[in-house]
Amino acid sequence: MDNFADRLIDAIEAKQNPSMVGLDPDYSKLPELVKQNAVESPEAASQAMLDFNKVIIDSVKGIVPAVKLQSAFYEVYGAAGIKSFFESAEYAKSRGLIVVADVKRNDTWNSSRAYSRAYLGKGKPFDAITVNPYLGSDGIKPFIEDGNASGRGIFVLVKTSNPSSGEIQDMQTGSGRVYAVVARLVDAWGKGTEGRHGYQSVGAVVGATYPKDAKMLRKLMPKALFLVPGYGAQGGNAAGVMPCFNRDGFGAVVVSARGIIFASAGDDFGHAAKQAALKMKSDLTGMMRDRNICPW
Repeated sequence: MDNFADRLIDAIEAKQNPSMVGLDPDYSKLPELVKQNAVESPEAASQAMLDFNKVIIDSVKGIVPAVKLQSAFYEVYGAAGIKSFFESAEYAKSRGLIVVADVKRNDTWNSSRAYSRAYLGKGKPFDAITVNPYLGSDGIKPFIEDGNASGRGIFVLVKTSNPSSGEIQDMQTGSGRVYAVVARLVDAWGKGTEGRHGYQSVGAVVGATYPKDAKMLRKLMPKALFLVPGYGAQGGNAAGVMPCFNRDGFGAVVVSARGIIFASAGDDFGHAAKQAALKMKSDLTGMMRDRNICPW
C-alpha cells in the first residue's frame, strides 16, 4: 500500500502541478445560480455549497491534483453542513482527486483517537487532515498511527499564514522560536513514514506569506510535505512559495481558495475557476523553471 506522501507526489507528477484548490464555499459569496433564490436555511445553504463545489471540482479536476475542504464553512450550518462537507469530499474522491480535510483537530490521547477515526477511519473520504500540535505528542500519535495503518497522512500546523500567527509561533524559547521547536517535532514524528519518493506522511502547514521562515523550516523538515496556504488572496505569490520546495521540485503543495473558486460571481464561475487554476499552475511552474527546480 502506497503511503499518503507517495500518492500525493504521484498525483502532482501526473498533473505536473503542485497546486491545490481550497473548497471554502462562503455562502455569502456563492453565485445566485447555485443559491436559486432560496431563503437561506441550513438545508438550502448546504445544498448550494454542495452544488457549487461539484461545479468547481469538475472544472479543475484535470488541472490540480488535490482539493482541501475547510470545515468551518460547513459546520456553521450544523448537521446539514457536515453532510455537505462529507458529500463534497466523496464527490472529489470520485473524480480522482486527493482530498484534505482542514479540521485542525487535537485533544487528549483518547479524544484524538476519536477525532482520527472520524476523518481517517475506514470508509472516510479523506486522504489527510490538518492537526494542531499544541497539546503535545500524545495528541498527535493517534493520527499518525491511524494514518500509517490506512495509507493516509497529516499536516501539522507549524507556521500559519494568518497575520497574527507570530504572537505565539514566533516567540523565543530556549530552543529557538516556537515554530522551529514544532518543526523539529514534526521531523521526529515523521521518521519511519517515508515512502518510495523519500517523503514522510507527517507533513507541515507552512504559510506562503512568510518565505524567509519557510526557507529555514525547509532545512529543519527536509522530508516533510509542506501544505502551503496563503497564496493569492492572502498575499502569497509564486516567488514567495519557492523556499517551500526542495531542490528536486517536490515537497510542497500550494493552496489557493478564494482566488480560484470566487474568480467570478456570475454564471460562468466554473469556467473562471478553471482559468484561475490554469494561471496558478503556469505561475508556479514558470517560477520553478526559473529557479531550475521544475521536475518535468
